[in-house]
Amino acid sequence: MVVGENKKIILNTMEEKRMFVLEDDANILYGLEAQFTADNFEVETSEGEEDLDEILQKIKDFSPAYIILDLILPKLDGFDIIKKMKEDDELSEVQIFIFTDISDEDSRQRSLKLGADYIFFKDEFDTYEFSEKVKKIISNQGKVADREKSAEEDEGEDDMGLD
Repeated sequence: MVVGENKKIILNTMEEKRMFVLEDDANILYGLEAQFTADNFEVETSEGEEDLDEILQKIKDFSPAYIILDLILPKLDGFDIIKKMKEDDELSEVQIFIFTDISDEDSRQRSLKLGADYIFFKDEFDTYEFSEKVKKIISNQGKVADREKSAEEDEGEDDMGLD
């Protein structure tokens, strides 16, 4: 796994448990859908048959907090999707988890530079292991956000003389 510098803290509330999965391998796609649905994520999927504008609109319409993206798709280039998402005000905050067969250093660096948050390689994880790692990352982000919120509330009470 590679972690990008683009990590954002997202509260782990039900409305934030929306995952878009963009993967052309049906076994992986539906395996991931089942794993996340079982943990109460609302999941939307695509096999990447749309053109770039169509897929971006589909993602916007669903409004996910997270996307799992394969870099190699039938009609789309995953790098173009990352670039367009990060340039779009509605999509720029969506966390991007890359799950791909491409494991060369150039592709890894290019993904991170374009704005991917995490990169996982399919030859290192099966869908279950991958989904568990993603859920753990999301859960940990929620815990960090809760601690930060609690610290801010404590700070606000101190400012109001409520010690």
